[in-house]
Amino acid sequence: MIGLGLLIVLVFVGNAARFYQLGFVDQLSSILYDYRLRLTMPRTVDERIVILDIDEKSLKEEGRWPWSRDRLALLMDKLFDKYGIAIVGFDVVFAEKDESSGLKVLQDLGRNQLRDVPQFQSTLEQIRPKLDYDSLFASKIKNRNVVLGYFFTNSAKGSGKNVSGALPEPVFPSGTFNGRPINFMTFDSYGGNLPGLQKNAVSAGHFTQAPDSDGVVRRVPMIVEYNGAYYESLSLAMARTLLGQPKLLPGFAEGGDNGYVGLEWLELDAAGGKLKIPVDSAVATFVPYRGGQGSFRYISVADVLHDRVPLDELKDKIVLVGTSAQGLLDLRATPVAAVYPGVEVHANMISGILDQNLKERPAYMAGAEVLWLLLIGISLSFLLPQLGPGKAMLVSLFMFAVTQGVSLALWQYGNVLMPIANSLVMIALLFALDMSYGYFVESRTKRQITGLFGQYVPSELVEEMAEHPESVSMEGDSREMTILFSDVRGFTTISEGLDAKELTLLMNEFLTPLSRVVYKHRGTIDKYMGDCIMAFWGAPLPDPEHAKHAILAGIEMQKTLHDLQPYFKERGWPEIHIGVGINTGRVSVGNMGSEVRVAYTVMGDAVNLASRLEGITKQYGVGVVVGEHTREAVPDFVYRELDHVRVKGKDKPVAIFEPIGLNGEVDRDVLEEIKMFHQALKMYRKQDWEEAELQLYNLQRIYPQCKLYQVYAERVAYFRKNPPAADWDGVFVFETK
Repeated sequence: MIGLGLLIVLVFVGNAARFYQLGFVDQLSSILYDYRLRLTMPRTVDERIVILDIDEKSLKEEGRWPWSRDRLALLMDKLFDKYGIAIVGFDVVFAEKDESSGLKVLQDLGRNQLRDVPQFQSTLEQIRPKLDYDSLFASKIKNRNVVLGYFFTNSAKGSGKNVSGALPEPVFPSGTFNGRPINFMTFDSYGGNLPGLQKNAVSAGHFTQAPDSDGVVRRVPMIVEYNGAYYESLSLAMARTLLGQPKLLPGFAEGGDNGYVGLEWLELDAAGGKLKIPVDSAVATFVPYRGGQGSFRYISVADVLHDRVPLDELKDKIVLVGTSAQGLLDLRATPVAAVYPGVEVHANMISGILDQNLKERPAYMAGAEVLWLLLIGISLSFLLPQLGPGKAMLVSLFMFAVTQGVSLALWQYGNVLMPIANSLVMIALLFALDMSYGYFVESRTKRQITGLFGQYVPSELVEEMAEHPESVSMEGDSREMTILFSDVRGFTTISEGLDAKELTLLMNEFLTPLSRVVYKHRGTIDKYMGDCIMAFWGAPLPDPEHAKHAILAGIEMQKTLHDLQPYFKERGWPEIHIGVGINTGRVSVGNMGSEVRVAYTVMGDAVNLASRLEGITKQYGVGVVVGEHTREAVPDFVYRELDHVRVKGKDKPVAIFEPIGLNGEVDRDVLEEIKMFHQALKMYRKQDWEEAELQLYNLQRIYPQCKLYQVYAERVAYFRKNPPAADWDGVFVFETK
């Protein structure tokens, strides 16, 4: 069991150390990340950033996208000259020339049909700058904080590179990270902007996104590699432009054989202080989503173009031009929404860079996770097998809560990502292993115990023994127990009057309910000996009240049989009466017998005395007789002392009693009767025959059916004529069993 638990721990330690990958654990890790993100995101609107939306309204008023670049030139003038924005970034790419002005047609006419028309050539030269929309747009972005967007991709296998447009200068030139095994996302193709536009833009950043295996955008690659050089993302380029183009510095975690572990952050050395951008092993940063769609103000581009926006809504704002229109296909699946505008992903990244609330997963976290797995895994592997199901569940839930709590605390107050999927799955499997093992072992134990004791004890005791199998043993043991014998009086005569079938039915009809009474009071049936039942209390399970349970069973057996008499009479069967003998003492209990056959039974003098007590019940005309040790063990009963006797096979005399009922439950008249008899018994033992005879006479007159008083009256009469010896001790000797 412990070995299996440690094996599970090693499996998850290996996964955490990335020796291999367990796909379902990684999937769970993503789900837990999304849950934590949604649980803790602020759900506030960042007023610093505005999204100019190429929405359905804009498409309706301005026509389908792409628009002519003279409209975009007008947009630049309005944004910078009228509204006074701080910066604008484009989440679109301008890869193709704009020929919507008709300039190309006019130029073709000037080279062909109208080449000899001076007036046409002169006019064409005058209007050419106004009709060259690309140049017009380029001039409007020049010397302004305009950041263009572009994308990287990988060409289909065997199709060759697919490049268009121009790239900006790389943020890190080729060879910067030579010799450093950094897992940059690498691409072989790109879609850039027209060279004229790229040249006039202050900067540009890629808007390439890298969804996880489930298609959800959780991270943005901050730096990607193309042709050996390294290029920054749109959000990083905008942040740098806004801060005055500070130098971008790589941050390495020190350590390892070659002096560093890996690239862990990027640093902006801005005038107002250094800004840190944590990155993961793929140089990507987790997007700090503020909330669902609408965490930034959306303004329709058409409203800006048509002067429908108040000036203060755009003054000094960070502006992103993108689209939420479904027809333009810039919608993404994110942890906060299944359909989410891609432009808002960049807005969240810019906001996170400026606020410095980006989540990081430092290199040391892998080692910390391994240590955490070893700590809780080894602890649970050794602890859970020692606990019951309830405590094991509580301990497992506690470990769950601690792991979740530590993770949430690091997330919320340290911006550190602590992976917990391995831990949670490991805890669940260790608990499931413990429960499964416990179930099968318990089932096997129950089957064994049922096989061993099912024929002796009630099912409730079998269940109890299965819960505590350590307290049950078949091996011989010496302990104090209580033994009960019951026997049918005159059974030989009864059996002679019935045929074999009727006799069998009769025995079943009274042995079954009497056995149930034994079971009800937690007794173990040792054996049936013809019409006799032998039972004991105190084994196989310890029972501190074994004597009391035996007495209660003996009294109820008498009542049960009395209630059966009308039924027997209906069947034409004779009345059945039993005697019950009960004795308490130290006996040997366990499997006893031979190599051929064994039985779980009890042996000892206390057993023999119980059998003798059952045999003498008819001598006194009472239903139940208990020995003196039983009486001493159960002081909360009312007893009638019957005699001091020396049974056959025993030299030492014993006091015997009839249990009447629990203290407080016996009628006053019965208590008075017992008192009178005890007085008679005292006179009898003092050899005061006259007083004893008088008391017995009164008892017989009041209770003429009681055989006990008749027995003593006959003894008194005998001793009157035959006085006992001078050393007589009042003990009656039984010569037969």
